[in-house]
Amino acid sequence: MSQTADSTPHRPGFDLPDYAEASDTFRAGFLSFVGRPNAGKSTLTNALVGDKVAITSSKPQTTRHTIRGVVHGDDFQLVLVDTPGLHRPRTLLGKRLNELVAQTLADVDAIAFCLPANEAIGPGDRFIASHIRDMGRKPLIAVVTKSDTVSKQQLGEHLLAVAELGESVTDGEGWAAIIPVSAKGGFHVAELPKILAKFMPLSAPLYPIGKVSDEEDVKFISELVREAALEGVRDELPHSLAVTVEEITAREDRPADKPFLDVRVTVYVERPSQKAIIIGRAGSRLKEIGATARPEIERRLGARIYLDLHVKVLKDWQRDPKQLNRLGF
Repeated sequence: MSQTADSTPHRPGFDLPDYAEASDTFRAGFLSFVGRPNAGKSTLTNALVGDKVAITSSKPQTTRHTIRGVVHGDDFQLVLVDTPGLHRPRTLLGKRLNELVAQTLADVDAIAFCLPANEAIGPGDRFIASHIRDMGRKPLIAVVTKSDTVSKQQLGEHLLAVAELGESVTDGEGWAAIIPVSAKGGFHVAELPKILAKFMPLSAPLYPIGKVSDEEDVKFISELVREAALEGVRDELPHSLAVTVEEITAREDRPADKPFLDVRVTVYVERPSQKAIIIGRAGSRLKEIGATARPEIERRLGARIYLDLHVKVLKDWQRDPKQLNRLGF
């Protein structure tokens, strides 16, 4: 992913296309989705962008780095920055992820707080609300996700609770807007970017037309493998998973118009028992992970691949500064 060393969003450095001229009406800027782990931020990002730019999972704390997806409109360009879920950290990794979120929020133009309609507002939401309140004078928008999972009456009651939360943390000012959506059901998905764009500054477009993300291939591939590995494992294991792409090489005996790539990937866990879970009986689980991730990797790279997966134990890497640096955290 092309970004600064501290992973904070920045104005892209490449030359803008000819159409990118100053305008009295065009708006463009960065908006960050925040919320508790598993609040639907990544699913909503993908739905708005119209492509897969962030991995999704039923497991909490799926997102571990900032992901930028670009939404293009006739008179706006909205750069969505999906961040790791804010939480009370239990490991050095968790602390660093929270620091990454804080760095990101300091630079965006507006913040959208995702609050699932099917979960009551709790201490975690109040912790996040108080955190984003201190991010400076920027629009704070409440986005009520998963609105299709509750009745109209329940949704109405939740919207009132969300409004009360906003008033309690903003000294009575309240949210700049409260918007119920459903990424999977399509409810308000088309309208949401237009509403969010109103909070962006007047600006020329920041990315070329058609650009949906600035995610580097190696980072996206590692995330696709981790997404495949996350499903069907015990609750404690997801936090122990890390994935790195070691190399991507083209086979020399293939024609230029039909390339074939060898992609070597390492999955790290913290204990030998976890390694056994990921590999599975006779390698069955590892084969399943490869089969799940391969099609999306091939689509990303535009070529057929051989996905070479290996599993290694890196003891207590979530708490080891040296290993966290090695893994890119």
